[in-house]
Amino acid sequence: MDFAYLAAGFGAGLTIIGGAFGIGKLASSAMEAIGRQPEAAGDVRTSMIIAAALIEGIALFALVICILLALK
Repeated sequence: MDFAYLAAGFGAGLTIIGGAFGIGKLASSAMEAIGRQPEAAGDVRTSMIIAAALIEGIALFALVICILLALK
């Protein structure tokens, strides 16, 4: 049972690292796009927020799966 907690901890850590990397890459690309075309800032920002919410949702879902697997 101890290995289940360890595996869930590693899974949760990898999930957070992956989500943070994805959102960081997304924000970097959005800032670069806004820098190149400032007139499109509103559209880029809206798309960035929607994509970031989807990434956060997937990360949260993965964390819940890690917790469920650890407690099973």
